[in-house]
Amino acid sequence: MRYILLILMLCFAAACSTPANLPLATDNSGIDDEKRLWQRSEDEQKVLTQSGLIYIDDQLDDYLNQVARKLQPPEILEHIPFRIMVIKSPYLNAFAFPNGVIYIHTGILARMDNEAQLAALLGHEMTHCTHRHALKTLTHFKSKSDFLAGVRGSLIQFSGIGNVVNQLGSLGSKAAVSGYRRDLETEADLVGLQLMAKAGYDPNEALRLFEHLKRELEEENMQEPFFFGCHPRLQERVENCENFLKTRYQKEETGIKNTGVFLTKLHKVILDNAWLDLKAGRFHGAQRGAEKYLKIEPNDAGVYYLLGEVFRQRAKADDMHKAKAYYEKAIFLDPFYPDPHKAIGLIYYKDGEKKLAKKSFGQCLSLSPHRADKAYIVGYLKKCNQ
Repeated sequence: MRYILLILMLCFAAACSTPANLPLATDNSGIDDEKRLWQRSEDEQKVLTQSGLIYIDDQLDDYLNQVARKLQPPEILEHIPFRIMVIKSPYLNAFAFPNGVIYIHTGILARMDNEAQLAALLGHEMTHCTHRHALKTLTHFKSKSDFLAGVRGSLIQFSGIGNVVNQLGSLGSKAAVSGYRRDLETEADLVGLQLMAKAGYDPNEALRLFEHLKRELEEENMQEPFFFGCHPRLQERVENCENFLKTRYQKEETGIKNTGVFLTKLHKVILDNAWLDLKAGRFHGAQRGAEKYLKIEPNDAGVYYLLGEVFRQRAKADDMHKAKAYYEKAIFLDPFYPDPHKAIGLIYYKDGEKKLAKKSFGQCLSLSPHRADKAYIVGYLKKCNQ
């Protein structure tokens, strides 16, 4: 406890001297190491941009960057051109490059409840940039090839993650996978909390976010490869938030949450990430995301189809019955949506109801005669006629 309180006081002292922590501007001033870090950041970001991993939504990008700009004074923004981008990945993470470009995974965005929680995460990542954490860590880097070999080896169990790490390069991998040393992460927590509170956001939401992520990992026994999905690291985030609130916000203070605006801007991400969770075999995450989306769009046939897929693919006791009910709801809401017709046909066929299966498969093809899986469905139609 004494260690945490000491770090807390040191971080607030450091926050008061922010100009001394400013990184290089884009001119030729400053130290060579930092210029090389910024150049390497730009090189890695070009690869990431061309990788197909970036989630494209201009309105979402505008919103995220508007929130980010609320957290920093103009003099900081002049030196660091902060830019927020989103990566298509269901895993819980966000990370920052030294030059101010911050990447947030759809997985952690989809699990947030309001704008204040977003501000907490952005404040943390922005502090890594303003307080030069990459530069302070530079001396601890091994060779790029040795570092990435270790990272890739530890991530081999996670579907699709190796590709993300391959695209990130050494700087991105360091920030995304292992984070920085404990004192720097504590500084990012506490200064980030101060930033969000100063901007008028409710700092209690930072604690709620990290408690929620930690609880979800515990309840579902989820394995996460990245920094923000690491249980011990999340516990540190929770403890740092608790100490901040005790020492700086002892009264029941509240602030901006902007829940409605946030969910309006993020609703598509919530649904898209639920599909990513399903693709990764993370059935609980997919179900949670779909149910969260239903609260925003209760009459969307697509999300009922998604829920049907969750239960059909999970295939536990009584799951097929649940899947069938969701497919029927999707068809009721949109009779011209072909996918649930195919899916319910698969259940009918498995149950030995070939006539109903044949009807469903035929309906699917009549609605979408040139679909990519046409041969697959035709194969089932032939089996139904046998």
